[in-house]
Amino acid sequence: MIQHTDTTLRPDCSRVLVRPYIPLEQDRVEHIISRALTLTECETEEQIAFLTAGFGNRHPDIRVIWQRHFEKVKHHVTHKRELSEVRKLYIGALFSGEYALESAALFNPSIVPHPDQSGLEEGDLRCVISLRAIGEEHISSIEFRSAIIHRDASISIDVPAKFVSTPELNPDSLFFKTTFVHKLKEMGFDNPWATQVLTPLKETFTRQELQRAMELASKGRRPRSREIERTVECVLWLAASNYEIHFDPAISLSERIIFPVSANEIHGMEDARFVRFVDDDGSVTYYATYTAYNGTVVLPQLLMTKDFLNFRISTLNGSAIHNKGMAIFPRRIKGRYAILSRHDEENLFLMYSDDPHFWSDPVLLQAPLMPWETVKIGNCGSPIETPSGWLVLTHGVGAMRRYCIGAMLLDLDDPSKVLGHFSEPLISPDDNEREGYVPNVVYTCGALIHNGRLILPYGVSDTATKIMTFELEPLLTALLTSSPSAETRALAHERKAAVI
Repeated sequence: MIQHTDTTLRPDCSRVLVRPYIPLEQDRVEHIISRALTLTECETEEQIAFLTAGFGNRHPDIRVIWQRHFEKVKHHVTHKRELSEVRKLYIGALFSGEYALESAALFNPSIVPHPDQSGLEEGDLRCVISLRAIGEEHISSIEFRSAIIHRDASISIDVPAKFVSTPELNPDSLFFKTTFVHKLKEMGFDNPWATQVLTPLKETFTRQELQRAMELASKGRRPRSREIERTVECVLWLAASNYEIHFDPAISLSERIIFPVSANEIHGMEDARFVRFVDDDGSVTYYATYTAYNGTVVLPQLLMTKDFLNFRISTLNGSAIHNKGMAIFPRRIKGRYAILSRHDEENLFLMYSDDPHFWSDPVLLQAPLMPWETVKIGNCGSPIETPSGWLVLTHGVGAMRRYCIGAMLLDLDDPSKVLGHFSEPLISPDDNEREGYVPNVVYTCGALIHNGRLILPYGVSDTATKIMTFELEPLLTALLTSSPSAETRALAHERKAAVI
């Protein structure tokens, strides 16, 4: 029934990107630029030749990156004469540095079918594996790998690209008015000034159109009141938190890195749960919920793509948007979107919505039952549709903060009905898997079914990633026949009533 594969994905310190490193203090920035300007033109050229020789083979677009970073600090250049291109590159290099994306960990995977299934042998499936990479300062980013699951359930993972690339940020992203209206109301900023800004805008609008609307609403309001100032801050925060990014189609999947962009996620984009969502009209969208972390607060966010080249990142909205671990069902249920969450940090909830950006009215689905999940229970990725019901992988946290992976089965037509729930974990951290960045943890953000087997990649002690497979039919049969005892179910009802 269970098969351990030989596949292990480990962190690789050689995968590095170039980030801007710009001091917060303006005088320090100006001092660095002043020292750069003391070099002669010949000395500057020598420095660029030296740096290109040392870093050009690690970053094929290194000069483009230096130029981009120069643009971030050029307003600090007080020198009156025109700077040469080589001097601009040198200043850009002074405010740049390499960052090892995976220096600490590569873990918490999810897996979905690849949009491109061409050129495969019969019975094979090409997949996209997403991974959480952690580097210096515990900053999390999202990485990808392409893999082929063969007919016999063996797995081939493509060798990752030597280089890494971050996407281009769309400078004039498209926004949805409903997102701004609901979020401003949710945060207490649905005031006359906000109404004056949003009313003339269409249902979708660009950043430039938003900026013009804000300028018109502020005309004649100088100085602005404290309420308006705070509303402006909130609108700008919303605009920065809803953005679009684009990768060059020429680069391979494993080269594409989604690194934190907005203030919400500046300290990490954690545990992306990808799902291939098929709408009622047959259209396919890949959604991923992830946790944005700003160093203090965690905030669930939504990522959308159709091709893993163009991504839209959005805030999630509604009274039930709290905490980590939201996972979207792969299709509508009775015409509505459905999602699992753990917004109270302890229990597993179910919600429905007409819009995947707005969630409220959670219904308790499962409270912790067994000793291995006494601290809390949550999902381990989106539910997987089977003929027997929705297969949901769960995580339970017990004594000593030990994380295990469990499973439960929900009714296809009414997922609020639990058909089966394993009383023992499906995967537990054994002696070979308990040591790592965070010990005693096994965890996944998603699995899939292929050729009658459950393909389950999982993180090992927040360090590396392994893959295990299970025969599906015996697993479903065991779920339907191995529910907790009557006494345990009675206890579950008591706990459920206590939570409600």
